[in-house]
Amino acid sequence: MSRMPALLATIALIALSGGSALAADPTPASSAQTRAPSSAQVRATYDRMDALSRSVFWTSEQEANPTDAVAGVKLAQALRELGRYDQAAEAAQATLTVQPNNLDALLELGRAHIARGQAFYGVAPLEQARNQAPRDWRAYSLLGVAYEQVRRTDDARAAWNQALALSPDNPDVLTNAATAALTHGDAPGAETLLRRAVAQPTASAKVRQNLAMVLGLQGKMGEAEQILRRELPPEQAEQNLRWLRARGTAGAAPSSGGAPTNTPTTDTARTWNSLQGG
Repeated sequence: MSRMPALLATIALIALSGGSALAADPTPASSAQTRAPSSAQVRATYDRMDALSRSVFWTSEQEANPTDAVAGVKLAQALRELGRYDQAAEAAQATLTVQPNNLDALLELGRAHIARGQAFYGVAPLEQARNQAPRDWRAYSLLGVAYEQVRRTDDARAAWNQALALSPDNPDVLTNAATAALTHGDAPGAETLLRRAVAQPTASAKVRQNLAMVLGLQGKMGEAEQILRRELPPEQAEQNLRWLRARGTAGAAPSSGGAPTNTPTTDTARTWNSLQGG
């Protein structure tokens, strides 16, 4: 039987992103509550930093002003990027307690629930976001992911089609749809969607790395290696190539029927790599 379902849980290896423990907030709570929020320039500087630094900074900003919705959303995003999905959901929910109709908080709450493998609980906030901003492609893109995770395949497809109608050839939407295709064992379909995604000027390095992964899983190692060596440092490219070669060897064994079988994975929580865009 094909190892494809087992591979999906490790799709994030291509990006080699890892979670870290949050550093202790150096600002005592008593002083944090009395200080003024940081300037726009300071906030912009921290926005360019790594997720751990951002999580510490935005925690301090939120403590300085618990009603600061921007700080709450930014904190939720940083926590999600660190792999602290439950805390990310809590931060987004806390923001919605203050501002129940905050669009960015609704989207971030949906992302957090998807990332923690509990997309069912993300559907309601994402549908609320869609209803509030029916011309915003992000809500439809994320709803597609949430619907797919709870096996509402037709609804997922309709949501992605609407997202693409609002934002034609959006690489984030195409990547989400490609991941769903891979989840269902359709690597060629995923490749087609990712090739369409990488052709867009706004495609990120992560989208190109996902294409390399899909190519490698199909045995197209030559093209996969070219992409990875362009996009990653040598050591990281080598690590990913070793991973792909190992997966290719593992997936080469035929099933009892003489051909690989493709069974959808039951846990796609970690397969969605474009959530920051969708």
